[in-house]
This record gives sequence, structure tokens and C-alpha cells, in this order.
Amino acid sequence: MKLRKVTAASAVVLALAVTATACGSNDDKDSGSSGGGKKIAIGIKFDQPGIGQKTPQGYTGFDVDVAKYVAKKLGYDEDQIQWKEAKSADRETMLQRGDVQFIAASYSITPEREKKVDFAGPYLLAHQDVLVRADDDSIKSPADLNSKKLCSVTGSTSAQNIKDKLAPKANLLKYPTYSACLTGLQNKAVDALTTDDSILAGYASQAQFKGKFKLGGFKMTNENYGIGVKKGSDLKDKINKALEEMVADGSWEKAVKANFGPANYQYDPAPKIGDVKP
Repeated sequence: MKLRKVTAASAVVLALAVTATACGSNDDKDSGSSGGGKKIAIGIKFDQPGIGQKTPQGYTGFDVDVAKYVAKKLGYDEDQIQWKEAKSADRETMLQRGDVQFIAASYSITPEREKKVDFAGPYLLAHQDVLVRADDDSIKSPADLNSKKLCSVTGSTSAQNIKDKLAPKANLLKYPTYSACLTGLQNKAVDALTTDDSILAGYASQAQFKGKFKLGGFKMTNENYGIGVKKGSDLKDKINKALEEMVADGSWEKAVKANFGPANYQYDPAPKIGDVKP
């Protein structure tokens, strides 16, 4: 009887030890702090060519290249990455719930968002701009958008910003997707498309649109792209270090040229970590 009691007690202790060890492993995996976990979940865009796009061949775009580089520095190979779609409206919630370890998805750093999540970076300084047809020389400044048909997607504030501050007589048209705006631009149903210049460059760089569009180069706002992490996560400092290394070894510039080059995107130099332009 005594032997059986000791054995049972030992079994309980052993079970508790195994449980504690398992919990510790999950914590390491969730934080992504050691690379010891088998997978790391990363949020990206699935529908932004040049930025983050899901294709039959895999995932492509500048943000994808940045995310892969960062993951590698954290100890994860590409086949250990679980890509998850990070729609704009879902990003903070995904981080707060722990659905992903970090998000790289044309995610502009703003004071309002910083109340909910932390940001590493910035790693790209984008600007609101317009995309026009390559043969259209009538739009040389934002003021030239007066009386022009200006397209943006439903829910975006980009077109309204132009109308409110720069071209009050612009004719705003809202389409469900940027691809629909591009088709309208190509067919002359609209005169210009507006959003971040990096996103515009990504669309214009697609093979089917090569040489058909050009960026205005107006730089109407500053959009500081950062990598979002859960509030208080120790990943922030690790990701910042990885971003600095990406710039230093030339991988950052290589990724910019590979994803935006065909659109002749006049990109800003890599921003310094923590330097968020107002």
C-alpha cells in the first residue's frame, strides 16, 4: 500500500512537471523570443501587389520580404512561418488576441494605434500620392485634380483629404477595390487614383500594367510603416535590431527595388528606428 501511494504521488509530480514544461514551451513559441517554437504566425496583406500578396506560387511583396528577414533573425526559417491575412480593420485585434506574433501590412504608426499596440520601426516612409495614366500630363500638382475624377476605395480617407485640403473641386469616386480603380483609370473612367505611394507603386509594377501608369510624386502626407506587436511584447526591441541589420547589409534596398522598381518609385531612404515623421 505504501509503495502504491508513493508511486501515485510521484506520478502526480511528474505530470505537473511535464505540464509546466509544456506551458513554458508554448510561451516561448507565442513570444517568438527564441525561435524555439516550430512556427511563428505573421500578419500581412493578401491583396496588395508589391506590398503583400497571396499568389498561387506563394506570398510576395516588400512587407513579405521584410517579415521573412525579421523572422530569420528571430530564428525561424521561411517554412516555419504561418502567414495570416491582416485586414486593416482587424490588425489591432489580431495582435491583442495573440493570433499573430507580429504584423507587417502597410501598417502606419499613429498615436491612436499606439494606444492599443506597440510598433517596431518605422521601416518605410511612404506618402499619400496619386497614380495617373503615363500619357496624361495634365496633372502636375494636387491643385490640378480640381474638376478631375479622383478614385479611391470605399472606407478610405485619402480622396477626402485631397478634396478637403488641396483640390476642393475634385470629383470623388469610390470603388470597392484598388484593382477596380486601376481598371477605371486604364479605361479613362477616372483620371487619378490616390492612396499611399508604396501601394500605388506596387500596383503599377505588375506586369500587365508596366508602362501604363506613373506616380505624381506629390508626397501629400507622411505614412510611417511599422511592424505591430502586442502591447508590452519583448519582440519590439528584437525586431528593431533586425530592421537595422536589414538596412546595414543592403537587404532593405534590394527588397525595395525588387518590389517597386518597375514603377520608378522615388522612395525615401530607410528611416531611422524611432524616427516617426509627423
